[in-house]
Amino acid sequence: MECIQDKTELGDISTEKKSHTCSECEKSFSCQSRLSQHEKIHTGEKPHQCSECLKRFTHKHQLTQHVRTHTGEKPHRCSECHKGFRCKSSLTQHERIHTGEKPFHCSECLRSFNCKTLLSQHERTHTGEKPYQCSECLNCYQCKSDLTRHERTHTGQKPHKCSECQKTFSRKTILTRHELTHSGQKSHQCSECPKNFSRKYLLTQHERTHTGEKPYHCSECQKRYCLKSGLKFHERTHTGEKSYKCSECHKNFTDRASLTHHEQTHTGQKPYQCLECQKSFSYKLRLTLHERTHSGEKPHQCSECQKTFSLKSQVKSKPLYSIN
Repeated sequence: MECIQDKTELGDISTEKKSHTCSECEKSFSCQSRLSQHEKIHTGEKPHQCSECLKRFTHKHQLTQHVRTHTGEKPHRCSECHKGFRCKSSLTQHERIHTGEKPFHCSECLRSFNCKTLLSQHERTHTGEKPYQCSECLNCYQCKSDLTRHERTHTGQKPHKCSECQKTFSRKTILTRHELTHSGQKSHQCSECPKNFSRKYLLTQHERTHTGEKPYHCSECQKRYCLKSGLKFHERTHTGEKSYKCSECHKNFTDRASLTHHEQTHTGQKPYQCLECQKSFSYKLRLTLHERTHSGEKPHQCSECQKTFSLKSQVKSKPLYSIN
């Protein structure tokens, strides 16, 4: 989470008289210097520039914090677990994990949070406010981090790199999941079948294949899904949203996977190769189906006659009777 220097974020709410008022938005400050810093938000002035990447900032302390993303410096350390942070406000917020302190309360539902940013994001679930808009496709989001992740679908930016294989990812959570493929750690085991998983949420998703649970439902047509990602993908069939654009031909797609598959029609790339005969395929699914021609696997069974098939479509298209 981004470092926030506003003292109210840290729970240190000043009782000083605020006699200096911004003529633009009427926000008040206790001294002229803080008002002057604030006014730069309205003017768009960013006088402080990073010498490493040339990014500009409104305030000097923002530049100082940013420079640490290049140097890796984390001078603020937690006395409880020794984790380091780039700025004091992030350390203060982290320390509340140990103390359990949640000083910011929602007036609507009384839910509590350990920082003001999380409270502000939560309050938008009540108001429906989405103040962050994408300049490319005009989609709106409730929090800045969601907008930042979305914008990467347009730019293709992948700032998170795996130190093991140098592969890059658009989100830190995806990188974390990927890193487990190197360690091989799979500590979460299904009680129903022998399958193991590297993450608890993957086990939870898998268990639904046994229980048939589908907790996510579409508010538009009531169709249900076992995965939240499946619901989000489906909802786009109602909204028509296609925020993933091909940089080559500018065609739009509803999800990242469809865009990736499409881009291979331009590059001719076939990254999925059969270990048995070295034949290559554009899609993982096509490789999986092909591999069954070697293994003889037929995982789809007809409930009527118990005959098995390699493709699910073959079960559905099986004739009800045959003519001799």
